[in-house]
Amino acid sequence: TFWALDKSLASRRHFPAIGWLDSYSLYLDDVTEWFNENAGKNWRKLRDEAMSLLQKEEELQKIVQLVGPDALPDSERLVLEVTKMLREDFLQQNAFHDVDAFCPIDKQVMMLEIILNFNDAAKAAMEKQAKIELIAKMKIKEDIARMKEHDNKTFRQHSESLIKKMQSEFQSLEVAK
Repeated sequence: TFWALDKSLASRRHFPAIGWLDSYSLYLDDVTEWFNENAGKNWRKLRDEAMSLLQKEEELQKIVQLVGPDALPDSERLVLEVTKMLREDFLQQNAFHDVDAFCPIDKQVMMLEIILNFNDAAKAAMEKQAKIELIAKMKIKEDIARMKEHDNKTFRQHSESLIKKMQSEFQSLEVAK
């Protein structure tokens, strides 16, 4: 396993400052069974999907630096929205916060699942002509941003309410267009 420390993350006060694209483990296949038993059967699928999005974001950032995000198609702008959520709401951690300083593996998987469910719901809404600008301003994003600070013991119930609220807000978005 290699954990690559990233000075640019540390400069942006993103901790832990471990570069997700440069870090790797040669044991990924070996630990997948443990994660399936202890974190949920879909852990590897969620992990791979998140990594794929983060890699896509790195490619898109080069384009964004040249022409700006508005020049991107909506589907790629959605990738930027979701990866921002992954980076700030999932990968970033506050060691001084009573709850966020430690995150049990089952909560991590539920948090990742919520963010990726948001991505799937946003894609579906965009197929029905929803605008990326409306998706980017959804209120559920604030709740998702704060979910890592929710008590670990009651997070399962909280995650279920977040998913229901997200579904409801996406349905409202479809009706409003």
